[in-house]
Amino acid sequence: MDINWYTCQMVRLNAKELRNSSFVKSLKDKTKNELTKNEIYIVLDNVLDTYNIGSIFRLADAVAAKKIYLCAGSETPPNHRIKKASINTTEWVDWEYCGTAVEAIERIRKFSTRSNKNSSSTEPKANGEVQIVSVEQSSKSIPYDKFEYKMPLALVVGHESDGVSKEVMDASDAIVELPMFGVNISLNVMVSLGIVLYKVIEKAN
Repeated sequence: MDINWYTCQMVRLNAKELRNSSFVKSLKDKTKNELTKNEIYIVLDNVLDTYNIGSIFRLADAVAAKKIYLCAGSETPPNHRIKKASINTTEWVDWEYCGTAVEAIERIRKFSTRSNKNSSSTEPKANGEVQIVSVEQSSKSIPYDKFEYKMPLALVVGHESDGVSKEVMDASDAIVELPMFGVNISLNVMVSLGIVLYKVIEKAN
């Protein structure tokens, strides 16, 4: 699947413009359904920090991800701190709440599809296999830059301290992790996701 750089083709807003809610609403109503997005889904498995959640919305917009699934204890928009960290990209990125990340994975698998450039729907359609990849440290994980990512793809990230749950890792097709060379055992969830997302973009191109 080709990566669709919809932000280059349709509309590009700076932070000041994005924070102008009335301007964003007016523009969104005219253009949102015309934007072509990539078959990338992001699943937050009990991510609790609203700064991380908002920043992940910003990341999702940056790579033209199709949808974010906020699961378990993750806060959802409208939320002032999420909105602030996202610089209002919550208005551009579609999202859905699920009680658990396993439920979100089941939903994605059920309705997964390959890219449909003519569709404005954010819900995947039923004719394709989605690849579910958890970003987590595990005895079963492989280096994030050695994995062959395929579209459509769902990336799962987890709780800031506990990580992705065992149930979710068991439901995943693969687990990838980033190498750590210092004394700290792990990276911030948003930073880790950003690194993996851009590796996906690189390998999918």
